[in-house]
Amino acid sequence: MIKTQEISLIRRRKESSRMEQTLNRLLVQFFKYIMEIEEKKLITEEFADITYNDMHVIEAIGLDEPKKMTEIAKAMSVTTGTLTKAMNSLEKKGYVQRQRSEQDKRVVHITLTGRGMQAFRHHEKFHQDMIAFILCNISSQESRVLRKALERLMAYFKQKYDFKP
Repeated sequence: MIKTQEISLIRRRKESSRMEQTLNRLLVQFFKYIMEIEEKKLITEEFADITYNDMHVIEAIGLDEPKKMTEIAKAMSVTTGTLTKAMNSLEKKGYVQRQRSEQDKRVVHITLTGRGMQAFRHHEKFHQDMIAFILCNISSQESRVLRKALERLMAYFKQKYDFKP
């Protein structure tokens, strides 16, 4: 009887180990693929003059009201010094514009130009297409399970690594 229980425990441990290895492989590949594919799809001929990082700066600025440099830097988890270099390049290329605050001349507001809005929508469409594909190919129950699993994964990263997006 003990032999049977021991064998059963060993089998469960092996299955658990295989599951852990499979999940690790899938997560690593998933993150890698998304980043590689996104980079290839975002930087098209139309937007060949900007980088993958520039596209994410544009995303952080968004289409809503003007944003301060500090708000954008915080959203991207970078320093304002790092962001300034990217902002200078994007302004020179015609994707963003800066405007000093009337109330406080030290504050600079950033908005997207027409070209910047086109880049933003291009990036947004990539994400919309990806989510639409996922939702069209899984059941509503699977989508709830996926959402819950991703929420737990995000909570783990936030708690374990003190990550504050």
